[in-house]
Amino acid sequence: MTKYLISFNDGAMDHIPAEDMPDVGKTSHAVIQEAVSAGVFVFGAGLERQQASIVATDGMVTDGPYPETKEVIGGFVVLDVASRAEALAWAAKIAASCRCAQEVRELMPDPETDAMLREAAGRG
Repeated sequence: MTKYLISFNDGAMDHIPAEDMPDVGKTSHAVIQEAVSAGVFVFGAGLERQQASIVATDGMVTDGPYPETKEVIGGFVVLDVASRAEALAWAAKIAASCRCAQEVRELMPDPETDAMLREAAGRG
């Protein structure tokens, strides 16, 4: 299985009237429940609208994002699926429920971290 990040930009849902948001929430949560039930959901969240803090390698903290940043993530879900085609199919469901386009990116595999997580969960 491969993990995919499915995300949308901050402001991508701004076109949705406030009175429609409860329905958007309901349909979006239904898709997430479907992913949970299918055993492919890893994690997901919407991000608060706030300026990010950038922490440098020396620990210095500055406000971000950098001025050249054009777009920032507004929300995301990570799914663990068998193929890119399956990730794209889930992204289509999420896009329809959220009423906004979704970006799909494959996450790099990290067997060492996966082993750490299995060990921590007692499944080593």
